[in-house]
Amino acid sequence: MMRYGGVVCIALGLAAGSARAEAGATASQIELVISTVAEPDASGAASVELRLLNSGSAPEIMPMPPQIGAELTVDGSTSNITLERAPPTPATVSVPAGGFTRARYTLHVPPDTTAGDAVLAVPGWSAQRVAFAIGGSVSAPPPALADRGAGPATPRRDTSVPQAHLATEDVAPGNAFLPNLSAYAPIYAVYGPGTNSDARLQISFKYQVFGPPAAPDRRESWEQGIHFAYTQRMFWDLGAKSSPFRNIDFMPELFYLAPTIGIGSGVSLGGQGGLRHESNGQSGAGSRSLNTLYVQPIASVDLGSYRLSVGPRLWLYAGSLSDNPDIKRYRGNTGLFAEIGEDDGLRITTNTRFNFGSGKGAIDADISYPIDRLIGGNLNFYLIGQAFTGYGENLLDYNRRMTRLRVGLAIVR
Repeated sequence: MMRYGGVVCIALGLAAGSARAEAGATASQIELVISTVAEPDASGAASVELRLLNSGSAPEIMPMPPQIGAELTVDGSTSNITLERAPPTPATVSVPAGGFTRARYTLHVPPDTTAGDAVLAVPGWSAQRVAFAIGGSVSAPPPALADRGAGPATPRRDTSVPQAHLATEDVAPGNAFLPNLSAYAPIYAVYGPGTNSDARLQISFKYQVFGPPAAPDRRESWEQGIHFAYTQRMFWDLGAKSSPFRNIDFMPELFYLAPTIGIGSGVSLGGQGGLRHESNGQSGAGSRSLNTLYVQPIASVDLGSYRLSVGPRLWLYAGSLSDNPDIKRYRGNTGLFAEIGEDDGLRITTNTRFNFGSGKGAIDADISYPIDRLIGGNLNFYLIGQAFTGYGENLLDYNRRMTRLRVGLAIVR
C-alpha cells in the first residue's frame, strides 16, 4: 500500500553545480518535492520518491547526497534516522528547464517499531511533515544497517551551496564501507547468437578508499579522490556443450578521480588517472595479462536535456608482456570515450582504441533506454543494444578481428 502524505514542496534555495551559479549570477529555480512514501517492508525499508522541479529557463545540474539526516515519529516517539540514496539515482542529476527529474531514497524504520501511522520530517530542509503508514511490526534492522545504528538528523549546513554529504555523523567510526561503495563501469547481460561468445556479462564497482562519501565536485580533502575499482567481463559460449565461459577478463585498478570543475554555463571538466591490471586467469597458451598506467581527462557540456561527454585516454604499458608480447600492435596507446544522452532517457556510449602506426583498433558502442519509460513501474532496468567491431573484444582474442551485435538488459549504464 502507498500513501501520499500531501505533496511536500521544499524550496532548496541552492545554487546549481555550474559556473553560472557558482559565480552567483542567478539563484537556483529548483524545488524538491517529496511525492510518495511507500509502506515499509518486513525489514523496515521504505522507498521515498522525490521530484526536483525546475521552474527556470535553463537546465540545472544538482548533486544528490548519499545520505540525509531525518526524523521519524511513531505514536509520539521520535527517532533519528537516515535517508539513503537508492538506485538508480546517480550522484548528480540534470533537471531540464521547465521540467522535473525523479530521485529515490530509502527510509529505514528502527527495529521493534510497531504498526501504525508515522510522520517523516527533515529538519533543516523544511518545517513540513509527511504522514505515511507502517503496516506491520519491524522485528530486525536491515542487513546494511545492522552494525551501524542511526545517527542524529543533520540540518543542511549552507543553504546557498548544495552539499555532497549531509549526514556523516550517522556512520560508525572507522571504515564505513557501504556508503563508499558505488557503481563504476556499466553492469549488464547481453546476448547475440551465432558466435563462440554469444553472451557477454559485466559487473563493476568502485570504492572510495579514504574519508566519507563525496561527489567529485564537493570534496573536503584530496584523499577522497583515491578509489579502488574492480570490473569483470565474461564471455559465455551458450551454444557449446555444457555452455562454458570462453573467457573471463579480470580488471582491478587503483585510480585518482579528479574534482569536477565548472568552466562555463553547463560546461565542466574532470577526469581520472591510475594503474590498471588486466588478466584472464588462464594458464599455458591461453594466458593473457598486462598492466597499464593511464590518464583520461573528460569534458562535459549540457545540450538542453541532453549531456555530451568526451574523454581521450592515453596509456603506457608497465611490467612484462610475455603472455601477449605484440598486444601494443592491436591496442595501441590511445583511446576515446564519448557519450551523449539524458539521465532518464536515451543514451549512446562509445569507447574506442587505436594504434596509428599499425592502423589497428576497435570500437565498443552501447545504446540504452530505461524500461520504466516504456511500460511504467519501478523495474530499474535498461534495454541495451551493444555492438563491437575491431581487434580484441576480450584478452584471449586480442589479435583477432571480429564483429559482434548483442541485445539485453542493464542495471547500470
